[in-house]
Amino acid sequence: MKYVLATKLVKELVEAVDEKQLTKTIARCGRVDLLAIDELGFMELEKRGAELPFQALTEREEKQSVAIASNESFGGWMKTFTDLRLCPAIVDRLTIVGRLNFGREHHRDRHRDSFRPAQTRARTERSGTD
Repeated sequence: MKYVLATKLVKELVEAVDEKQLTKTIARCGRVDLLAIDELGFMELEKRGAELPFQALTEREEKQSVAIASNESFGGWMKTFTDLRLCPAIVDRLTIVGRLNFGREHHRDRHRDSFRPAQTRARTERSGTD
């Protein structure tokens, strides 16, 4: 298990970019069974810093567990991840059960629906549970 404050994780990833070690750092994060990130959504992140946790979470997606602790609701994360596409994408990777709307109109011609809710429904129907 690796426990880290969100701001420290971002700092670690930004430093890895500067040292041309991002791939190695993300791989190291990917080897732990559980990545526990605390205080996500607490502070606004600059665009460069905000994109890096997305890469780390994508690497772990459906392979290893991630635990997030936040005093902010998902909707409040728009203050942290100010990119209108990035915040829902991060939440999408953390919540396989469903997709959340962050107050913007959904345009089918510009944004495709997430496949994760459909996958979850299919698994639930196959297992016969709710």
